[in-house]
Amino acid sequence: MGQLASKRKQNVQQVTPGEINGESLPDYYSRRVDNNGQLENSLDGVSEINIPPPPTITIDSSGPDGERSDSVVETRRSSIYSALDAVPQLDFYSNGNSLKLRPPRKRPSLDLLRKPFEDGELSVPGSGVARLSDLNSTLGDPPDFKEKQPVRFGWIIGVMIRCMLNIWGVILFLRLSWITSQAGLLLTWLIILMSVVVTTVTALSVSAISTNGRVSSGGAYFMISRTLGPEMGGPIGMVFSFANALACALNTVGFAEVVRDLLEEMDSLMVDRTNDVRIIGVITISALLLVSLGGMEWEEKTQLLFFAVLMVAFVNYFVGTVIPVTPEKQAIGVFSYRSEIFLDNLLPSWRGVEGEFFKMFAIFFPSAIGILSGVNICGDLKDPATAIPKGTLMAIFWTTISYLVISATVAACMVRDASGNVMDMLPANHSTDDCVGLPCQLGWNFTECIETQSCKYGLANNFKALSQVSGYGYLITAGVFAASLSSALAFLVSAPKVFQCLCRDKIYPYIIFFAKGYGKNDEPLRAYLLCYFIAVAFILIAELNFIAALISNFFLCSYALINFSCFHASITNSPGWRPSFRYYSRWAALFGAVISVVLMFMLTWWAALATFCIILFLFGYVRYTKPKCNWGSSVQAGTYNMALSYSVSLSGVEDHVKNFRPQCLVLTGPPNLRPSLVDFVGSFTKNVSLMICGDIIMEEDRPNLSAHRPDGLVKWLNKRKVRSFYTPFTGDSLRGGTRHLLQASGLGKLKPNTLIMGFKNNWKECPPSSLVDYVNTINDTFDSNYGVCLLRMMDGLDISDELECQVNMGYEPDDFNESAENVERDDDIDAETSGEEIAHSEHSQTVFQNHQRKKTIDVYWISDDGGLTLLVPYLLTRRKRWRQCKVRVFVIGDQVTMEEERREMTSLLKRFRLDIHDVIVVTDSEKPPHPKNLRRFEESVAPFRLREEEQGDISVQQQRERSSRTISDKELEALRQKSERKVRLNEIIRRNSKHAALVLVSLPVPQSDCPSALYMAWLEALSCGLHCPAVLIRGNQQNVLTFYCQ
Repeated sequence: MGQLASKRKQNVQQVTPGEINGESLPDYYSRRVDNNGQLENSLDGVSEINIPPPPTITIDSSGPDGERSDSVVETRRSSIYSALDAVPQLDFYSNGNSLKLRPPRKRPSLDLLRKPFEDGELSVPGSGVARLSDLNSTLGDPPDFKEKQPVRFGWIIGVMIRCMLNIWGVILFLRLSWITSQAGLLLTWLIILMSVVVTTVTALSVSAISTNGRVSSGGAYFMISRTLGPEMGGPIGMVFSFANALACALNTVGFAEVVRDLLEEMDSLMVDRTNDVRIIGVITISALLLVSLGGMEWEEKTQLLFFAVLMVAFVNYFVGTVIPVTPEKQAIGVFSYRSEIFLDNLLPSWRGVEGEFFKMFAIFFPSAIGILSGVNICGDLKDPATAIPKGTLMAIFWTTISYLVISATVAACMVRDASGNVMDMLPANHSTDDCVGLPCQLGWNFTECIETQSCKYGLANNFKALSQVSGYGYLITAGVFAASLSSALAFLVSAPKVFQCLCRDKIYPYIIFFAKGYGKNDEPLRAYLLCYFIAVAFILIAELNFIAALISNFFLCSYALINFSCFHASITNSPGWRPSFRYYSRWAALFGAVISVVLMFMLTWWAALATFCIILFLFGYVRYTKPKCNWGSSVQAGTYNMALSYSVSLSGVEDHVKNFRPQCLVLTGPPNLRPSLVDFVGSFTKNVSLMICGDIIMEEDRPNLSAHRPDGLVKWLNKRKVRSFYTPFTGDSLRGGTRHLLQASGLGKLKPNTLIMGFKNNWKECPPSSLVDYVNTINDTFDSNYGVCLLRMMDGLDISDELECQVNMGYEPDDFNESAENVERDDDIDAETSGEEIAHSEHSQTVFQNHQRKKTIDVYWISDDGGLTLLVPYLLTRRKRWRQCKVRVFVIGDQVTMEEERREMTSLLKRFRLDIHDVIVVTDSEKPPHPKNLRRFEESVAPFRLREEEQGDISVQQQRERSSRTISDKELEALRQKSERKVRLNEIIRRNSKHAALVLVSLPVPQSDCPSALYMAWLEALSCGLHCPAVLIRGNQQNVLTFYCQ
């Protein structure tokens, strides 16, 4: 793990095992420093192993004058391969921010390890020690162990006792006996065991999640959000925090009502029944707030006091069941242990409107919501991975035993109905013919109150049955106080800690104020005050029946999502899902999720609907805002599994023309420099087909790699809402890089079938090799059986010059000296540079982002390419911005057969089911072009001509190699007719498409005998003079449209 050594013998302060700056580390990484400065490793339950000292790395601690300081000098074990190569260490895998290491320790980089020996290592012969002054910043300084350690709890106090206090609530003392009288002991045990099944399955899921990596503060929210992502974690964190605050108010009101009843018995009400509850509740919650603000030490001591009171109350109750009963106790139905009473209370006796099994279950189940009390303070536990499973499961076990035993003992000691009148005792040898009920066999006649249903005592009529059975009733009242106050205090602590974690994640706006922590335990004092005011507000309402139903549903919703998180994480088979807790089942977790949802509707259907509406609203907000959170959720793993599975299954399916999609490889370079090209392709591929932005990095671009950072450019694409992949590729030329991209891009059937490039506006000024490279790229694409599409804008596509103009070049940063600290931040500076480029370019508006209104999309379908020329405008008109545009198709025809050709084309397009507004037959394409336009074409090719009088004895091929002139007079004359037709077609386009939003023209296929410069002149002639975007497009001569259904 590493060693700490000193050049001089000195005593080194002992480090608390398993902690760094107060943050607990797993037990199997526990470490301590001995008196010799050696940092020892130990394994829990395993004796220490003495390992011979390996070669170490010593960091120079000499002062400026060569003097050595008396501080501890850090040494590290090195690998046998190299003194720089470190052995595996825990610090390399820890999150430096969470462990408060400043700066975080990092393993040596590959660049450092690959340096030459003399630069990377300065070895000391024979010692096995290498001096690494320059490595100090890389590996970081040792943490400061002198900082005061925060309070950490073990599994007993931190989890088990806390959960038991929450589960032992007022339902145990005031409702369990009444449920037993209604449902009978057998069904009561069934209710208890059903609740235990739900809570146990949830506890197993919690245990699995909490042992799959280091768990920080945040409780259920932290587990759900880190497993299912912020979309599901954010809503649950919000409602769970709110539910804990309301649960605090409910338990406080429960305590206040008991105190109010005692005051009423003594005729000492302060104002009235309602206002007394408010006064007592506010005073109580204020006292609990002071305990919470005192820190976790005071909260722990208070909870232990409540636990002691509860233990005394339980002992008092069990003592009361065995001591002899007096006639006064018998009059209220208490007879100690009697088999006939036990048998009579086995079966149900439903009474009143609430006399149903599921209503009894709904009343009892809220007592089980306390199993997350330990989870909610997981940030204050010494070892959450051990404490949460052990403490939660032990709490469920002991509380289940207590509920079963108490329900059984009270069912064996107390009858259902009693009058409380001592005069109802039957004399000895008195006839019981007129007596009704089990009490007659016990010597009591409660017939009158049983028949009139006016009995005030007994299991079915008095909620204070446990107090009446116990040895001293006021101790049970003290137990009620302890149960309600401990639950209120636990919820008052849980809500702020969960809310603090939610605020720190910055998922929702305007709540970051409550994220600040104070003290060594990072106490959320601001969140404490917020929770206090929420609780006080609902205490003052004093009518919480409506809110109580919502609270139960909020907790059940949390249970459902925790179980689903465990199921989803295990079903995705992610390599990162490796919980050390093995006693869970993915199917049991799924069952727990389903049963939790079912219980939500069974308990209170309207509250369940309200809960889901709130969750969906909060989910929609997070889904829309897309917070910058990446926690490696199981949703990401599931998405990967689905994508991989579908891609593999799709590769075995043969292509069909009905399912053809234009899957585009777009040569954008850095996408933010050509936004028009990105927006054009994104307009017809979004949610339809594949789009890959290819960036070929040439030799001259490699020094400026920051402009090609994939993370920044993908971020730019996402902000622009363009669904595309970004693939940078290093190439020696455009042609070579494109050829490799065409072969390597894609996966299975998700491979590009169309290459899209920008028109080369500088073809006249560029080097001849660049021009040939561009045309050969088009040739290679056709050779690969791909379609080709060229986009030309009047102002060009590259906006890099505009971006440079936006930067204030008059600003010059202050000079600074290079230091090791500045070198370490090179990567961060590159990231910031990329972010600045994104910030400059993300606001660039293009014509493809504007609403096109009722313009036209003109398609000049000169050559039949299989239908790609028609499919692209059809896909464009499905977008909202282009929906009102009308598509017009222009075809070449004769004047004589114009109408017939128009009818045939219209019939064909109708069979294709394309929404074509009009078909126009062009009949004057054979006319010679205007002399001015023809002269402009000749001027464009003049610089590239090889004139015969200049050729001499040199061949045409040699002349082409020596100069940029590549078009001979013979070639120009042979292709003159084709050139004139291109010029004439441009005249037709400019005449008919003056007000078009977009023009698409069939791209001529470059022939092998056509010089590159002449081909570019043709493309120039076809697309020049247009004030709208022009697209030169050509399919691969295979059908992409069909009018058949199979």
